Amino acid sequence: MEAPEGELFLKFKVATGEEFALPAVSVVEVMSIGPEKITPMPNVAPVLLGTLNLRGEIIWVADLGQFLGISPPLNLDRAELPVVAVMDQPDLLMGLAVDLIVGMEWLKTEAVRPVLVAPESIAPFLRGEWVVPATGARLPLLDQSAILRSDRWG
Repeated sequence: MEAPEGELFLKFKVATGEEFALPAVSVVEVMSIGPEKITPMPNVAPVLLGTLNLRGEIIWVADLGQFLGISPPLNLDRAELPVVAVMDQPDLLMGLAVDLIVGMEWLKTEAVRPVLVAPESIAPFLRGEWVVPATGARLPLLDQSAILRSDRWG
């Protein structure tokens, strides 16, 4: 069996149906949880859904699409909510709630290009876009460090 080339990414969609990807090396866990397991916190930005106990560690959970400024709030009136726990460094772990997990894919790094056009609200959080060789479709690649360390968190 031939070894895969490139870098492994987790693909997912936000509430608008737009697809994004994060490097798998930054993903600690992908879970599907009942929204009632997220404890709402008072006096926080609406993008912060609350906190979650992840194997004894309390982490913040945020609506990624809302954080990026590109989608309405996630529908929390459902049985399960996909949450991607991402880590920048051992001291920084956060849950990013998304609408749908698409899957994992090896992406060839030579097919990654700078983003030519992106909404101003999302541009600082993109590390590039992967261009599908066969179709020319573009998949925005997010920068987890820029997201987790953003001034938008307050």
